[in-house]
Amino acid sequence: MKTYCVGGAVRDELLGLPVQDRDWVVVGASPADMVTRGFRPVGRDFPVFLHPETHEEYALARTERKTAPGYRGFVFHAAPDVTLDQDLARRDLTINAMARDSDGALIDPYGGRADLERRVLRHVSPAFGEDPVRILRVARFAARFAEFAVAPETMALMARMAEAGEVDALVPERVWQELARGLMERRPSRMIEVLRECGALSRLLPEVAALWGVPQRADYHPEVDTGAHMLLVMDAAATLDLALPARFAALTHDLGKAGTPADVLPRHLGHEARGVALLGPLCERLRVPADCREVALLMARFHGDMHKIEGLRPATVVRILEQCDAFRRPERLAHVLGACEADFRGRLGWSGRPYPQRAGWLAAAEAARRVDGGAIARSCADPAAIPERVREARVAAVRALLEERSAAGPDAP
Repeated sequence: MKTYCVGGAVRDELLGLPVQDRDWVVVGASPADMVTRGFRPVGRDFPVFLHPETHEEYALARTERKTAPGYRGFVFHAAPDVTLDQDLARRDLTINAMARDSDGALIDPYGGRADLERRVLRHVSPAFGEDPVRILRVARFAARFAEFAVAPETMALMARMAEAGEVDALVPERVWQELARGLMERRPSRMIEVLRECGALSRLLPEVAALWGVPQRADYHPEVDTGAHMLLVMDAAATLDLALPARFAALTHDLGKAGTPADVLPRHLGHEARGVALLGPLCERLRVPADCREVALLMARFHGDMHKIEGLRPATVVRILEQCDAFRRPERLAHVLGACEADFRGRLGWSGRPYPQRAGWLAAAEAARRVDGGAIARSCADPAAIPERVREARVAAVRALLEERSAAGPDAP
């Protein structure tokens, strides 16, 4: 029985990156051998065990055989005679198909170290084409390692897989899992670029793929193309270190622009409502979690108004705050405002411009929140009138704030 550290830990160590988790492969052992040594079995589809002390994952070396479409259509074979090279051969990319033995020696049968040095994402073997999840994984790694290029032969293989409809067999939960992880990487736009280049984006996220070729007004969007703007917004969200709900909102905030009638381009009046109509079904299709769905819908609906708080009526400001549930869930408003700032900065030449609107909305929410609803309730003879009295007081508080900010000038904090 021999044990090897494999995969991401070896890759990250060679790149000089912090190693978060270590995965291990065991060669020459059976499940019974592992249990005898105190390992706890946890694998559902193939033998995976938790170390009795470190609780790290140890998997028996295995091979796999494709038996049906999709990423679940595999039969796995794990036995003491499966070699380390056979196990590494089933992995997705060469940079993930390296191992270290107990003495620290590097085992690299497929050229992973050379591809690290060349900054290339390359598939290990033709078996890559049997698992459509690997398309998503390559796109996610492109977002994590933004300076890496996808090898032409790997891109061509992914394109053939997309054309053959392999990605259509992916279950929504797995698509969302990989998409969410990619959104949280250093340069998430690369994930979308890779998916678009291989043809998978139009199958997985056709609403997003439709944004390319849609023009916008150059005075507001020097990049002009709506798809190019969306990529800039995604990376601005990463630069701002926003949470996942805000990053998903950055990806989906302009979906409605793809449906703008050609005779009114490059203006996009009403794109917010069109975007909401598209976003709801998208979220249902991918089983998007509630917090991400809610923030994305609010962003799609209100981002135009959020950019111009100084020009809104106080009653409109309060209505939007109420729609965002800002008084009970201030974190939701913070996510929407973060996505709005990314939308503003995600334009050519705009990344360094000030965005006082975010502070303005937070100040308006705080002014409205300070209204003493309890005192109003106690002084109101008609209980049914209490909500309207509270709203009127909030509007008055926001009006006073906006007048104060207007008098202080555009540079006021």
